[in-house]
Amino acid sequence: MCNLLSKFIKFLFLALCFNGSLLAAESGGITIGGTRLIYKEAKKEVSLSVANSDSAPYLIQSWAETHAGGSDKAPFIVTPPLFRLEANQQSLLRIVKTGSSLPENKESLFWLNVKSIPSGKAISGVNTLQIAIKTRIKLIYRPTSVKGSPGDEAEKLIWRINGNKLTVDNKTPFIMNFQMVKVGTNDVKDATYVLPMSTATYSIPKGSSGKVSWKLINDYGGTSKIYSQE
Repeated sequence: MCNLLSKFIKFLFLALCFNGSLLAAESGGITIGGTRLIYKEAKKEVSLSVANSDSAPYLIQSWAETHAGGSDKAPFIVTPPLFRLEANQQSLLRIVKTGSSLPENKESLFWLNVKSIPSGKAISGVNTLQIAIKTRIKLIYRPTSVKGSPGDEAEKLIWRINGNKLTVDNKTPFIMNFQMVKVGTNDVKDATYVLPMSTATYSIPKGSSGKVSWKLINDYGGTSKIYSQE
């Protein structure tokens, strides 16, 4: 039985190879000009560049959604929502806030989605699998009453360890985006961000102890200095 199965698998492999019908996947050449967008209340709009370094055009679809996702609409519109980006060309997405009210005493988190859909160009003798790639970046709304930046308040974070859990208490008005969090020498791999005036809990390796150290990602996608707390 095993011998028959082995022969069948070998036959199937050879048949696929000589048939020339193996699927070929192509990676996209779309580059998004940022890892996050800070929308300050005083601005009428913010923009994001989208570049196509490929030799073929792409269809670009963009939209904003709430932090929780679901059916709730985010108070932002993205223009153009759908357009064709030619080969080796660049374009701008404009994000405009609608009239919906948002908290004035803290930042609010949303998501900006950019989906790149490749053109259906054919490769002679080969069936191709075209894959649409969606990029999601943070869209952070910062009201005028929130002054400064997250780095100014980073040392106000309060950390607690309970067993194999690490909890951070963020009493600041900023969304704290972590580039790195460690307990002693152990990395906290699922530490991503904590919303303003709220807490977040992450898993840590068993037996972790020592001071907590962390770095933030700033408004421009760079890395802050190291902060620490015993």
